[in-house]
Amino acid sequence: MRGSPYQLKDDPYSSHGVILSMLGPGEGRRALDAGAADGFLAERLTGLGWTVTAVERDPVQAERARGKCHEVIVADLAEVAPKLAGPFDAIVYGDVIEHLSDPLPVLMSVDQHLSPDGRVVLSVPNVAHLWVRLGLLMGRFDYGDRGILDRTHLRFFTRKTFLALLVSAGLTVEELRVTPVPLPLAVPRRYHGPWLETAHGLSAWSARRWPRGLAYQFVAACRPVLPARGDGRERRGSDTP
Repeated sequence: MRGSPYQLKDDPYSSHGVILSMLGPGEGRRALDAGAADGFLAERLTGLGWTVTAVERDPVQAERARGKCHEVIVADLAEVAPKLAGPFDAIVYGDVIEHLSDPLPVLMSVDQHLSPDGRVVLSVPNVAHLWVRLGLLMGRFDYGDRGILDRTHLRFFTRKTFLALLVSAGLTVEELRVTPVPLPLAVPRRYHGPWLETAHGLSAWSARRWPRGLAYQFVAACRPVLPARGDGRERRGSDTP
C-alpha cells in the first residue's frame, strides 16, 4: 500500500511546529483538523490534549487516521459542513487550502462551526519565494511531487493575496508567522547534525527578515470578525499584523 507523500514536519520552524505552538495545550477543547491526510497532525494535537475531529476526503488516508484522534469523517471539505457537530474551539487548515480550487466558500462554510472565541489556524506556501522567482526569470515553473510547486496545488498565494483571502473569509489575523525551507526534510537524515541545525536556524532568521521573498510558508492564527459594539457594523480584519 502506497503511503501518503505528506508527513509531519517535526521541527519547531516548520508549519506544523508553528501550528502546534500557536494552539498550545488543548485541555479537552475541541479541534477540527480540516484535510487531515494520514492523521499525523491530528495525532499530535490529540497528544496535546485536544479532542480532534479529522476530515479527509481520501478513504485510504482516512482509514490510516482512525485511532489517532477522536473522530474521522470521510468527506470533501466543500461538502462536509452539514456533517460537522460543532462548535470547535480551533479549526486547522494545515497545508490544505492551496489544494482547493476555490477556498473562500469552503472557509466560510466550515468556519461557521467555530465557537465565538475560537481560533482558525492556516498555513500556505509562498509562491513568491526567491527560488520560484529565480525559476521564472529562467523561464521555468516546474511542478514536483512536493514543495511550493506541488503538482496537486490548485491555488497559489503571496503574503498579500493570502491575507486578502482571510479578510474576505471574515477573519482577522492575530498572528502571522513564516517558516523557512524545510531543510530537515530536504537533507538525507544521515547528514543531519549540528551544522544542519545551525543552517536551519539561519534560514529561519532570514525568512523573518524578508518574509515576502524568503518565507517558504505563511502561518496565520485568526479570529472571526465580530460585530462592532453599538453600531451593528462589522470590524474589518487587518491585513498588516
